[in-house]
Amino acid sequence: MHEVDLLSNIGLAIVVATGFALVAKVLKQPLLLAYLAAGIVLGPKIGFGLIVDEASITLISEIGLILLLFIIGLEIDLKKLFSAGRTLIVAGLTQFPICAALGVGFFLVAGFGMGGGRFDALYLAVATALSSTMIVVKILYDKFELVTLPGRITLGILVFQDIWAILFLSLQPNLLSPGVSVVLLSFVKGAGLVLLSLATSRFLLSHVFSYVAKVPELLLVTAIAWCFLMAGVAGEAGLSKEMGALVAGVSLSAFPFNIDIIAKVINIRDFFVTLFFVGLGLQIPVPTASLLAYAAAFSLFLLATRFLAVFPVLYLMKNGLRASLIPSINLSQMSEFSLVIASLGLSFKHIDSQVVGILTFVFAITSVLSTYMIQYNHQIQVKILPLLRRLGLKDIGTHGEDETMVEQPKEILFLGFFREASSILHEIEWLQDDDGIPLTDKIAVVDFNPVVHCELNKRRIKCIYGDISSVDTLRHAHVESAKTVVCTIPDSILRGISNESLLHLSRSIWPHALVIVTANTIQAARDLYDKKADFVFIPRIHSAKYVADIIVYSLTGSLEKYRKEEIANLNGRHEVLA
Repeated sequence: MHEVDLLSNIGLAIVVATGFALVAKVLKQPLLLAYLAAGIVLGPKIGFGLIVDEASITLISEIGLILLLFIIGLEIDLKKLFSAGRTLIVAGLTQFPICAALGVGFFLVAGFGMGGGRFDALYLAVATALSSTMIVVKILYDKFELVTLPGRITLGILVFQDIWAILFLSLQPNLLSPGVSVVLLSFVKGAGLVLLSLATSRFLLSHVFSYVAKVPELLLVTAIAWCFLMAGVAGEAGLSKEMGALVAGVSLSAFPFNIDIIAKVINIRDFFVTLFFVGLGLQIPVPTASLLAYAAAFSLFLLATRFLAVFPVLYLMKNGLRASLIPSINLSQMSEFSLVIASLGLSFKHIDSQVVGILTFVFAITSVLSTYMIQYNHQIQVKILPLLRRLGLKDIGTHGEDETMVEQPKEILFLGFFREASSILHEIEWLQDDDGIPLTDKIAVVDFNPVVHCELNKRRIKCIYGDISSVDTLRHAHVESAKTVVCTIPDSILRGISNESLLHLSRSIWPHALVIVTANTIQAARDLYDKKADFVFIPRIHSAKYVADIIVYSLTGSLEKYRKEEIANLNGRHEVLA
């Protein structure tokens, strides 16, 4: 009978969660909120009491929790992390401690104590210091912003947050006896688990996975077996099973087939993760006025701490106002991982269900808000910039540029500077006009990437720090001498403006200049030509002939000559955006 109830509860949870997920999809809200709502409706505390045995769902959903952390670990590339720039490393190292420290002080003042076996203020501080990887990455991916500077900084901070979470997970089981020796032993156990996992991965698993990689079913089973083996080892060592799963994923992250493992595990994970968040919804208490007030206040506190912990660090490292603001906007929500930590804290009796309820409502509020904040992050930062400037914060390019560079006439103007512009500039850098003047002396660039600004200034190429979607920026760029205006960024990457709009603006600001714009599709290019563009750059078409010639040549001869030429060419290219 118990098995029948269990199957009925699982089936009911999945059906209702799917219904709410469809509604969330229509409303463009995070699916995790739909799963929480399904749990609330099904549960005995607020809902209709259709599922009374919460333990049955919670037990099954723990599998999803382990698989969730396993996949998060798979996506942490340690090599990329350690090779990241100084800005990313400093921001990643400081964001969590600053937010957590501010949080502990704030929540203690708010009346949430610590001591007597309870750690309410600590859990609230840690939970609100973490942001949602799922929500942020999904929206930035859809907006094509993961490759931008603010996108890379955002993603890097999220990776560091995962590492901070690992450290807290290693300490979590021993919070009741936090002596120096106990804490030290906890960190030693955590470090030992990581070293064991990485050593096994390098000397044993690399051979095992190479052997099974050709059999998809065996690859999946082997990966899951490794996940649960490390979860078991962690549990036996007095650490959390979830930490073991996370470490197991990290140990496989450098393997060439980790993407294939993620693709195979993710569908299984999604099923169990759905049950986890439904189970969490089952435990949400009836919201009192004080609980909702706490959730609203703590949500505002979270937004404030993201700005205080992220913006000043990035700004002081000379990333400019825009690139410092957008990551703090992107990270303005609580993580689903925070609910995991809170759920574990509840099982350890470190906190009570009221704290979990508050955090659940904070997660719901900030997830809904941040969905729109990330979607309109550019418009939000444009509104905030004048206030920051009035407070005396100066942007890149306003600290006294080289007057000799400013006064020289610029005949070629790049609106925006991304990878295609970087490659085009490399080709132009070696050219001169009929009078022997380098063409780079005639180039000006408008862009808001501080990396581009810094590198172009080193090369004595005028760079105006500004957003090309701002009409005022273009009108006050002081490049009246422009004879050719170029935009090499397609509409899929541009934000707040399109190539068609840039074409019209260029015609009004530089009426005698030739205008070159970019399109990804043939129809879009035709439309731009109809709008009187002088030339439309279509990257895939204008590179196709060269590759087609190589393909044809490959049928009759070796490509070794092309290969050597290309390697030499790549080694000799020192582009602004390599």
